[in-house]
Amino acid sequence: MGLYGNHLRPRLHAYALDDRITGEVRARVCAGLTGDVLEIGYGAGLNQPHLPAAVTGVWAVEPSTTALRLSQERRDASAVPVVVAGDDAQFLDLPDDRFDAALCTWVLCGIPDAGAALAEVARVLKPGGSLHFVEHGLAPDAGVVRWQRRVNGVSRVVSGCLLDNDVDALLAASPLTVTARTTWYEKAAPKAAGHMYAGRATA
Repeated sequence: MGLYGNHLRPRLHAYALDDRITGEVRARVCAGLTGDVLEIGYGAGLNQPHLPAAVTGVWAVEPSTTALRLSQERRDASAVPVVVAGDDAQFLDLPDDRFDAALCTWVLCGIPDAGAALAEVARVLKPGGSLHFVEHGLAPDAGVVRWQRRVNGVSRVVSGCLLDNDVDALLAASPLTVTARTTWYEKAAPKAAGHMYAGRATA
């Protein structure tokens, strides 16, 4: 991925998605997590301070070694142990029916085959286990969608992210069943990058 993708982009993500902007949403999405949790796109560990006491461990899937280095301070400060469990959410080297819950926050937009990642999440969740998620993606307004598609190329280069990711369609096509979902425009972000989906989906 080069210098930018390997070293600078993870730092950009850590800064742009830190608690100044995302803390309240992260706390809401992490609420209710229990037991052993799989987190795809662990990044710089920004969810770690928001994990409930009922979480017994996190298995982190993260392709960026720079992001994992940035996460070290948060991991050290947390009572919840973290196991680095792989670098590709599309192919998890983990057993079936292993985890009580899963977590992804602003991740699916950057995975080449997000559908494969969701299928893997469903496979490793115990029956009845739930994925807690927040993602940005396809807006409901045609004018905003036009802007999303105009600037997708730039977004891919700068943030590695697809702006018009159809989160509803991805979840509907997955083995997971959505049990809760809400959407909104994040006021702190441009509309093209700020249409959010949050909720839970059960295996």
